[in-house]
Amino acid sequence: MPLSAEPISKRARIRVKGVVQGVGFRPFVYQLALKHSLEGFVRNDAHGVLIEVQGEETSLALFIKKLSEESPVLSKVESVASGDIPLKDTSGFRIEHSDEKLSKLTMVSPDIAVCEKCKEEMSNPANRRYAYPFINCTDCGPRYSIIKELPYDRPYTSMNSFKMCEACKKEYDDPANRRYHAQPISCPDCGPRLYLLDKEANRTAEGSEAISLAAKLINEGKILALKGLGGFHLVCDASSDEAVSALRERKKRPNKPLAVMFEDIQAIRKEALIDDVQQRLILSKEHPIVIVAKHPRGTLSKYVAPDIDRVGVFLPYTPLHILLLKQLKKPMVATSANLSDAPIITDEKDIFKKLGGVIDAVLSYDREIVNGCDDSVAQTVRDKNLFMRLARGYAPKSFLLPKKSNKRILAVGANQKNTLALAFGDHIILSPHIGDLDSLDAFEYFTRTLETFKRFYDFMPDIIVCDKHPEYETSKWAKQMIKENPNIELIEVQHHYAHALACMAEYSLDEKVLAFCFDGTGYADDGTIWGGEILIADTQGYERVHHLKEFRLIGGSRAVKEPRRAALSLLFECYGLEEVLALENETVKSFTPEEIRNLHRVWQKGINSPYTSSMGRVFDAAASLLGVIQKLDYEGHSGLLLESITESVDKKKKFGYTIEDKAIDISQMIKEITRLQDAKRGAGMLISTIVNIILDIVQRYPKFPVVLCGGVFQNRVLVDNLIEVFEERKIRYYIQEKTPVNDASVSLGQLWRAGHT
Repeated sequence: MPLSAEPISKRARIRVKGVVQGVGFRPFVYQLALKHSLEGFVRNDAHGVLIEVQGEETSLALFIKKLSEESPVLSKVESVASGDIPLKDTSGFRIEHSDEKLSKLTMVSPDIAVCEKCKEEMSNPANRRYAYPFINCTDCGPRYSIIKELPYDRPYTSMNSFKMCEACKKEYDDPANRRYHAQPISCPDCGPRLYLLDKEANRTAEGSEAISLAAKLINEGKILALKGLGGFHLVCDASSDEAVSALRERKKRPNKPLAVMFEDIQAIRKEALIDDVQQRLILSKEHPIVIVAKHPRGTLSKYVAPDIDRVGVFLPYTPLHILLLKQLKKPMVATSANLSDAPIITDEKDIFKKLGGVIDAVLSYDREIVNGCDDSVAQTVRDKNLFMRLARGYAPKSFLLPKKSNKRILAVGANQKNTLALAFGDHIILSPHIGDLDSLDAFEYFTRTLETFKRFYDFMPDIIVCDKHPEYETSKWAKQMIKENPNIELIEVQHHYAHALACMAEYSLDEKVLAFCFDGTGYADDGTIWGGEILIADTQGYERVHHLKEFRLIGGSRAVKEPRRAALSLLFECYGLEEVLALENETVKSFTPEEIRNLHRVWQKGINSPYTSSMGRVFDAAASLLGVIQKLDYEGHSGLLLESITESVDKKKKFGYTIEDKAIDISQMIKEITRLQDAKRGAGMLISTIVNIILDIVQRYPKFPVVLCGGVFQNRVLVDNLIEVFEERKIRYYIQEKTPVNDASVSLGQLWRAGHT
């Protein structure tokens, strides 16, 4: 007798965790269940999405498989767990209301660039949202920037003041519609209003007329403030020397590169040389700023990125940007609207108050930006994306902890490129970029961002983690919090160890690693300034096995802005005073003999000249000795200039160095650079030397995987050559690809350490 062919019916309870709320996940589940003839329900709860579903066994298995394989574009499925439960007497499939009391553990989605379907609608004259500057759906648009508190429902966002019209309400309530529960849903009849303000804040135009007039002003060489998703841009004609130089002069930003926004990828290709990896990143749903090579026949103003061969390019990520660029018909500079080293401005009143002398007009709208969020910045090396800034499109970023934490942990990060990291339950959340905490405005932005996340998750830390540097604003804040709340535990984590841990966190490494932690500065266990460290590290601790031989920073923090001071100190290490004075070198020429004699006395006595082992300062010194630059206009200036002149790297041609015990002595390299007249050759040999130093040390510790971390590894040429060597020799290595390699990930490393105590 043949076996029965009747289908076996079963029921499963499925738990989906990750970024799965407010991103169209429930309607996706609804449509998927209908497609496979399954019955049951889906709802949001405290842990993500809960599904109970029953039907034929093969269909059920396929349904579970597709939950992660075909999930909505904005979702991030971290885990899908299912188990069989008894069958129920039910029919159909429904979306159930969420329990708002349980929503404080759900992950907040980042803001995402306008999607292709919305672009098609806004380009269609027959569509009711034709040319609508605030079009969005569940696949795109504002999220983090408009949320006041969880749950992510319209009443708890800055869209609450805009009452939905009947047409929008119908779409919002229909599970089969692309805008089902899209909280920022609106149209020309019920959404935010666009307007143009002149220098005196008088309204001069509204709606489409405001866009036309804004385009006209930009074409005339004017500088505008433009309200984006997470803050204002300063925009001007990127092809006009007069407009870009005026922006630089008014903003007091003489040389730091400016990002340029283009209408489409074809426009970018006219001004930049991009490969397939870069194109994918530029076109990704996040639309970050991507650092690429300038086109030799490009027509961008020479003032966009002076003296370097790279430029930051990105595509319009809001419908407003798209509409403006369509009328402008040329690329525009789009740089963050802020004062030097201050956070991005989110309120138009602050534009007039703080940048009134910079702008000629303001293109704005009446939806509040609740949470500021700057643009993300990345570059590519071979097939890898390397982030310098993680913000719009990518952050807040969530990770799963390897095991559930019974304590709530807050890591407050570094003083430069600050971010926050939180851990509760089995989740880690990394905040968007906050920035350098060198001003009152910046620190207020830090505390405001912290309050935002505390409000989202009813978060009060059991543990606070900070850097060991006693003068970091974050460290001082953490210690004051402990003083006021003695029940909170304080953990201090050394800066470079935190860098290594951040990379380990991204890859969930639970083993000892050989970490090359190269950056500009970091407070050491012995009170000196580290920055050229090689650590054997795991989650329980580290050993400093090698480091650059220490040298003095003449003038302390002043040496960070004047590479010639680091170079002069290294010359004093190699030569006597009279020998230095006799050298025919650009560093020496940048000082008067009297200045050199005075600085030599300062160096000898150690007056305001702390010891450092910083690899970042070595790059600065090399740039000075090679005559590339003597005084910096912005952080990383010397590195970008060295990259620009590095034509090729022959790893067999390197400067001399020795590794004795723990110390890497580069005095021979300094002497050879001093005698070298060819800056391009010197830049290539510098990279070759660093690659060889790293390789020499790696070969001494063959059983450990290699971790590359710290701001020095933002150097594209260095990383490219290291990857080539590692892959040729089959050396297992790790470098961050989802989080920044610089200080922006220190909070993540701090938290990873605390989570393993």
